Amino acid sequence: MSETPTRLSVFKTYKLYVGGKFPRSESGRVYEVVDSKGKWLANAPLSSRKDARDAVVAARKAFGGWAGATAYNRGQILYRIAEMLEGRKDQFVREVAEAEGLSRSKAAAVVDAAIDRWVWYAGWTDKIGQVVGGANPVAGPFFNLSTPEPTGVVTVLAPQDSSFLGLVSVVAPVIATGNTVIVIASEKAPLPALSLGEVLATSDLPGGVVNVLSGRTAEIAAPLAAHQDVNAIDLTGAGTDLARDLEIAAADNLKRVVRPKAVDFTADPGTDRLTAFLETKTVWHPTGSLGASGSAY
Repeated sequence: MSETPTRLSVFKTYKLYVGGKFPRSESGRVYEVVDSKGKWLANAPLSSRKDARDAVVAARKAFGGWAGATAYNRGQILYRIAEMLEGRKDQFVREVAEAEGLSRSKAAAVVDAAIDRWVWYAGWTDKIGQVVGGANPVAGPFFNLSTPEPTGVVTVLAPQDSSFLGLVSVVAPVIATGNTVIVIASEKAPLPALSLGEVLATSDLPGGVVNVLSGRTAEIAAPLAAHQDVNAIDLTGAGTDLARDLEIAAADNLKRVVRPKAVDFTADPGTDRLTAFLETKTVWHPTGSLGASGSAY
């Protein structure tokens, strides 16, 4: 009687997420990702400087359409991301448990919190303008209105030790306000971020709004900090020395920089990250008999 052959597992090939597509790294390189006990999990793409430049091109191309979308529409898409994550919860629970050395129950709580975080920011998309904008009192025959606008293309260094909840907490507010983003995933635990790209690709989010790179954080971040078409950088996932070097590089074209600090990602996120990458546009308009022309600054 013949024995039933042992079935070989189908290992997942992780890829980058750039411009709505899933390319391998231009370098052809990968690196081993291991769990908290040193057990091999997968090979992740080792992004190159060329991959970083390609991500900037994709993010810039997507910026006009995403910034011009209605806040309501952006909120619907962020909510759709939460819906898609809910349907793939088991996969992310496993990946978070392996990445962060958590029990399944604790990993499930982390994933639930990350899904809820998308819903939180989805609800803010059409409200943040009223909170930080409005009509301003003026002494004279004028009135003016201030409205928030997205900064542009933002590079985000994802937290190293919070591979999913921290990742969502730094990405969702950036795109909620109309920016596009290049995410450098946690170097030691990139798999949840790379899997998130698969969710984003099926959630109505336009290609290029979020671009996910994995690899050596310092190697990828250096060209992005100095890139003339990157408007802002969030250094949350950078160590002290790297953060200093990147902040110096970012000064070449006056990027907005969010410095790293200790963050409890399980706490109420507030609106700080929503406003961190907004610019205020103020329109002045004369009243009375001075005419109907206005000017913006």
